[in-house]
Amino acid sequence: MKKYHVSRRIVCEVVKLGRSTTYRKTLRDDKDVEDKLIKLARQYPTRGLDWYFSLLRSEGFKWNRKRVLRVYRKLGLVKRRKHKKRINRPYAEGLSQPIIPNVTWSMDFMSDALEDGRTVRILNIIDDYNRQCLCIECGISISSEHVTRILDEQIELRGKPDSIRTDNGPEFISYHYKGWCKEHGIEAKYIQPGKPNQNGYIERFNRTYREDVLDAYIFERLSQLRVVSQKWQQQYNTAHHHQSLRGMTPLAFEYSRNKIIDAYESVKVKMNVNNSKNKSKVLTTLTDSMLTIC
Repeated sequence: MKKYHVSRRIVCEVVKLGRSTTYRKTLRDDKDVEDKLIKLARQYPTRGLDWYFSLLRSEGFKWNRKRVLRVYRKLGLVKRRKHKKRINRPYAEGLSQPIIPNVTWSMDFMSDALEDGRTVRILNIIDDYNRQCLCIECGISISSEHVTRILDEQIELRGKPDSIRTDNGPEFISYHYKGWCKEHGIEAKYIQPGKPNQNGYIERFNRTYREDVLDAYIFERLSQLRVVSQKWQQQYNTAHHHQSLRGMTPLAFEYSRNKIIDAYESVKVKMNVNNSKNKSKVLTTLTDSMLTIC
């Protein structure tokens, strides 16, 4: 073009080259984004873009959603297994999120098998307030006495809940468990048989735990399952973001709510102090006026 002073179109026709290849292209270096998304996809293979993006923002990365979405599609991560959509059907009592901790705990059992074929049972306990995992107990057999011992330990650490929601499993309908609830003044809530959606908080937690732990590893011994579950529990409470908690983790949500409650209590105390001062001033004025009249 410079030598013969002709247009770009003529030069491209002569050398049989498409004109679009001659224009300057922006060089985008997305290696950091790709490496991070690949790492997250290997660590959490059943998550999606929104969860990955929320985690990246919480870790301090400033990449916008359009860039993450473009790299996400480029890597082919959008092609992942779809889950069956569950329809939420409300029931008589409803399933509402408490506004303070230790109002309702949810509890449920899960089953899996070790490499040698032995069946293991896992007891999961969460607080419906912030979906925090309170306990993951693994064992070959967990009786109702074992369940109450675990609950005693959690009550000593966190305080006593007002109620505990469970299904109609044999450990939960036993006389020992019902007597323990009555002794501690805790309401034992039971869902209707065959309606796991009525205990949706713990069911959603069970699915995440199965995908990240039970379906991801093969355990030779029970001790391995306990170690991995304990590590995963800590990571879940501190790094798992919930859309129902405004994209926060369970502990972050509890911390933010505690700050709001503390601020409200401090304002309330100041208002009470001001009101008491005003009342004392009024009483002093009335007393002086009465003395003057006398």
